[in-house]
Amino acid sequence: MAEDEKKRTRQPNGRSSIYFGKHGKWHGRVTVGVRDAGTPDRRHVERKTRAEVTEAVRELEKQHDAKTVRKPGKPWTVKAWLTHWIENVASLSVNDNTMVGYGEAVQKHLIPGLGAHRLDKLKPEHIEVLYAKLQANGSKPATAHQVHRTFRAALNESVRRGHLGKNPVLLAKPPKVGEYEVEPYTVQEVQRLLKAADRHRNSARWAVALALGLRQGEVLGLKWDEADLDGGFLVVRRSRHRPQFAHGCSEPCGRKAGYCPEKRRKNPETSTTKSRAGRRAVGLPEQLVDLLRAHRKAQEAERQEAGKRWMEGGWVFPTNTAAVPPTGGTGLSGRIS
Repeated sequence: MAEDEKKRTRQPNGRSSIYFGKHGKWHGRVTVGVRDAGTPDRRHVERKTRAEVTEAVRELEKQHDAKTVRKPGKPWTVKAWLTHWIENVASLSVNDNTMVGYGEAVQKHLIPGLGAHRLDKLKPEHIEVLYAKLQANGSKPATAHQVHRTFRAALNESVRRGHLGKNPVLLAKPPKVGEYEVEPYTVQEVQRLLKAADRHRNSARWAVALALGLRQGEVLGLKWDEADLDGGFLVVRRSRHRPQFAHGCSEPCGRKAGYCPEKRRKNPETSTTKSRAGRRAVGLPEQLVDLLRAHRKAQEAERQEAGKRWMEGGWVFPTNTAAVPPTGGTGLSGRIS
């Protein structure tokens, strides 16, 4: 190689430069911005040939022009970013119910499947392989879609903060979700269901849910101060969640978290409904008003019988069991303890 090719060409401050190093490698330096301390963020690339280093320099210049250059510092792994996102970012903008879905997708699928990858090296093909494995292991397409939506939201935030140039999830193809026709209950089926429910405590909840089209969590989240029986309506504001538990033992007890003697609840008891439309007033047919009046009368008799064991929470449909100890307690006031 000619001697003049090996010499470093000086460029004006801030311009990219390419030079041949004393150890036999070609080097390139590109200014892509300013670091937090105010000094120039000048990136270095090293290749075997001049053509290779020239291509790498041009790629950095393209990323600089497109504002997709990754921030300086130690690269994130998928696991590290998802853990940070779940613990410090996502909960600031979504409700508790959505966080439960995010947490399951991250801990059960994304971290075990892709956590070891460097975030900036992740490809759409890696993500599509994960979706295929989920289905091969028996997961429904809807599960892959939940994983897909969670991952997309997490990496969109990474792009927004400059940790990632482009979001590979936007290029990955999630499995198709089949369209299923909803088959409503027949009148005979509803009658059989209500007859069976009538043999149990709080049977009115089933009539309320079926007549008003409420989700189970919405029915269980109703409080008496939101039910105007004289006015003939009630207000849906929240949803109550099935408890999820984590171990509370200092030493492994050898049981599943739900059976740990010192278990603690890890998800919220209730959350507000997702949208303003979900927080709604619902009219009550006369038959439901009569049914709820009878239910409240039965609940008052139950309260009197329980005496000091009753913990008032204002719930329309409280539980009657305190099988869960205080350390992992349901937190559902209005139960017999």
